[in-house]
Amino acid sequence: MKTHFVFGIHAVTACLTRNAGAVTGLYLSDDRKDNRLSTVESLAVAAGVEWQRMPGREMDKRFSDVRHQGVVAECKPREPLSEPQMLRLLTDLSEPAMVLVLDGVTDPHNLGAILRTADAVGVHCVLAPRNASVGITPVVKKVASGAAESVPFCQVANLARSLAELKSLGIWIYGAAAGNESVSYGEIDYTGPVALVMGAEGKGLRRLTMEACDGLVNIPMAGYVDSLNVSVATGVCLYEIIRQRA
Repeated sequence: MKTHFVFGIHAVTACLTRNAGAVTGLYLSDDRKDNRLSTVESLAVAAGVEWQRMPGREMDKRFSDVRHQGVVAECKPREPLSEPQMLRLLTDLSEPAMVLVLDGVTDPHNLGAILRTADAVGVHCVLAPRNASVGITPVVKKVASGAAESVPFCQVANLARSLAELKSLGIWIYGAAAGNESVSYGEIDYTGPVALVMGAEGKGLRRLTMEACDGLVNIPMAGYVDSLNVSVATGVCLYEIIRQRA
């Protein structure tokens, strides 16, 4: 199986803590010796992961395209949940489901930021289409600061069909979209099982995805710009859900 590199203190620590079996190697910079790196080293030893020190210049040269913070882990890629696994997870919940659906988010920085927020608010699963969207990449793991290892992530071939499966579980689907048919995001009752659908950067929701929603919501904008970055908009809506549930 092809491996990839995960870099940065938070991302590597999360891998060693939550999914150490996927870590096949670890590189630590000779130029950095502090408590945070010592913690990474201790986690590797406890998990039985082989590690080695690497001269700082060599590490900078080998991983010149990333900010590695003196630590890089070689890992087997995390397999996303299958649709049946996702449905079982949601069926077994003892509280109302909170699902986040991403319709074609392609920017790894946005996905990483979204996963970090999803972890913070307790999203039960993030669902995305397999095509024309980003998966869990090393950049996503770095930006997510550990959340990529904790938030269940599912990729499917047919998003509209998967939304229908969510409805069969009694989950209400609300898509974020501007227009006359949408209402302010704060006007919806999110205390029951819900799925929030966020559209792609710039393009928004696809037609079939929008038609699969039970309702559409928008975030009122009072300034010159008419939209928010998808990761920011996701955070605004998710915190309204947990505010109501609190």
